[in-house]
Amino acid sequence: MFTADDLTADLRRLGLGADADAGRRVRHVLVHASLRSVGPVCGGSRTVVRALRKALGPHGTLVVPTFTERKSLTSRAHIGMTVGLTDAQAVTYRERMDPFDAAATPSEGMGRLAEEVRQTPGALRSRHPTTSFAAIGPLAGRITSGHALDCLLGESSPLARLYEAGAHILLLGVGFEVCTAFHLAEYRVPAPARRRYYCRVAGEGGPRWAAFSDVDLDDRDFGQLGAWVAGRTKGGRPLVTRGRFGDAPARLLPLAPAVDAAVSWMTARRAAVRVAAEAEESDSA
Repeated sequence: MFTADDLTADLRRLGLGADADAGRRVRHVLVHASLRSVGPVCGGSRTVVRALRKALGPHGTLVVPTFTERKSLTSRAHIGMTVGLTDAQAVTYRERMDPFDAAATPSEGMGRLAEEVRQTPGALRSRHPTTSFAAIGPLAGRITSGHALDCLLGESSPLARLYEAGAHILLLGVGFEVCTAFHLAEYRVPAPARRRYYCRVAGEGGPRWAAFSDVDLDDRDFGQLGAWVAGRTKGGRPLVTRGRFGDAPARLLPLAPAVDAAVSWMTARRAAVRVAAEAEESDSA
C-alpha cells in the first residue's frame, strides 16, 4: 500500500514544489489521473489529494477538470444516453434533466481524483454547465471565476488563467489523449471552425436549454500531438519530465509552452489533413 509520504516523495522527484535544476518552482498544476493505475493507496483518493497538496506546498494550487458532458445536447455522452429513444422519449428525457449546479452536480468520466478535489472543503468550481474545473489553493478563485457560457475551453475559461499563471500539466497514469490544455490551442489557431452548442442551465423560470456558438473542439488527434510535444525541448531540456507516481507512469510539463507548441502543430497538421480530405472529396466527385 502506498502512503501519502510515498506519493509526496514521488511528486517531489518529478518536480512539484522546488525544481532546483530549472531554478524555478512548480506550484500550480492541472492534473489528469487514473487512480487505478497508481495501485493500492492507503486512504484512497483522499490520500492522493493530500500528497499533491503537500508536494505543492501552501502557495500551490491544485486544479482538475470536473466536466459534465451530459448537460449538453451535442456531447458524445448525451448522444450515447439517448440513442435508441423515440423522438417523444428523447424530448421527455431532455426536459426532465436537472440543470448544472456547481455546488452539487458530480463530474462525469473525470475519475475519482476529480471528484475528491471537487468535494474537498475550500475547493472552488467554475460555473460552466459542461466544462467546469475545480481548484483548491491560493489561485483557486482567480482560476475558476469568469468562465463564460460561450467559451468552453478558451480565453474566458480556467485554461487561459492557468496559462497566465505559469501552471504545469501533470499526467498520472494517463496519456496525452486526455490532455485538456490542448483545447486552448484550438482557440488560438487561425480561423478555428465553430459550431452550435446547447447546454442545460438554470433559469429564473426553471431549467432551460441555452444555445451558443463556440469553437468546434476535437480531441481525436491529441495522442499524436502529445507524442510530438513530448519530443520537444525548451532551453536545451526536454519539455516533458518523466517519473513514477506509485505504480503509474507520470509526466509533468509546463502548460504555456505545451499550448504554444500545440498551436503550431495544429496550424500545420490540421490544415494539411483538411486539404487532403477536400482533395479526396473532389476526386471522388
